Amino acid sequence: MPVSITASASGLCSFIDASPSPFHVCRTVATELAAHGFTELTESRPWGHAGAGRYFVVRGASLVAWAESDEAAADAARGFRVVGAHTDSPNLRVKQHPDLAIAGWQLVGLEPYGGAWLNSWLDRDLGLSGRLTVRDGDVVRQVPVLIDEPLLRVPQLAIHLSEDRRGVTLDPQRHVNAVWGLGGEPRSLAEYVADRAGVRAGDLLGWELMTHDLAPAGTVGRDRDLISAPRLDNQATCYAGLHALLAALAEPRPGAPTPVLAIFDHEEVGSQSDRGAQSDLLPAVLERIVLARAGGRSEYLAALAGSICASGDMAHATHPNYPERHEPAHRIEAGGGPVLKVNQNLRYATDAVGAGAFALACAQAEVPLQRYVHRADLPCGSTIGPMTAARTGMPTVDVGAPQLAMHSARELMAAADVPAYAAALAAFLAPR
Repeated sequence: MPVSITASASGLCSFIDASPSPFHVCRTVATELAAHGFTELTESRPWGHAGAGRYFVVRGASLVAWAESDEAAADAARGFRVVGAHTDSPNLRVKQHPDLAIAGWQLVGLEPYGGAWLNSWLDRDLGLSGRLTVRDGDVVRQVPVLIDEPLLRVPQLAIHLSEDRRGVTLDPQRHVNAVWGLGGEPRSLAEYVADRAGVRAGDLLGWELMTHDLAPAGTVGRDRDLISAPRLDNQATCYAGLHALLAALAEPRPGAPTPVLAIFDHEEVGSQSDRGAQSDLLPAVLERIVLARAGGRSEYLAALAGSICASGDMAHATHPNYPERHEPAHRIEAGGGPVLKVNQNLRYATDAVGAGAFALACAQAEVPLQRYVHRADLPCGSTIGPMTAARTGMPTVDVGAPQLAMHSARELMAAADVPAYAAALAAFLAPR
């Protein structure tokens, strides 16, 4: 791999363990960016003519980072190379009135977020993470929450009580509440979490709390060449994109477009929020970069016209136990390199222009390229790609790294695909 890549399987595992919620993903990325000379900007303040430098902004659980060279800062219409990803993963989240007591058990009311594969969340030790909104005198502030210990558990029904011993159909309303103690009267989860976060329960105004699997990410298999981890979809791309951005900056090239990393919350539920890929976050940041170059609306539109985006999300490796569920002419191998994803009905945004750009990036990075097409008789998932293309007008290509067990509480990928994926994204950000 010509581009120097420090991304590794062990690095990804550490990244995931440090990032149980989308808010923690942004904190993990922001910490790494700051260590490499990036400055955080605040959206609510004017940026002025910031000029050359390394910058990032955070909006909730979304983050956009970029590096502006002296040459780019003097060229208002200079285009962008964008790697996009998402910070959220399917899980079980805490309801607003979560306190329950049934049959002598203390329960926490949970509901699925996104397309969580519910059976995979049963009988696991779960922690809690997310953020609180609290009153602090005359100020309202956000407080991160991380309870990284076995607090909750969603118990499976005993096989002897099942009407069909092949398994039970889980009702998301009734069957995913978590046990967290014993007793006849409901206990307050809000008071418990506030105490753990070091704030008064009376100052608690709101929360976004979610469960996470406590088993650490790690390498498994005979040769330890596989990664077993939660949230590979899509923290593997957040991690690879971060290292791709840093690698692209290590080898600057005259005339290169400005490299950008954009990681969005809420992809798993449609991205239609203040910080999702359907929001104004990326267009607003890109326009403010052009304004900081002393450009105007015309230069901004010209910059977009000269830009391209790689929408990174994980891809389906061909499942060895269900090979018939895959398009037979498009088998995808774990460890076989990055995946180009194409769908004729635009569930993926890839067109010939984007496909060409990513194929050249893989050739530049000296990594193999695989091409994925979903079975035509099965519904295809989607990504931030189509909406990013529609919001910005950029040609957008959908790419990923292959994995099994997508949307399960634990997922599986090849260790070798981590540096290969990061190298391809780095070459995309810094084309030769």
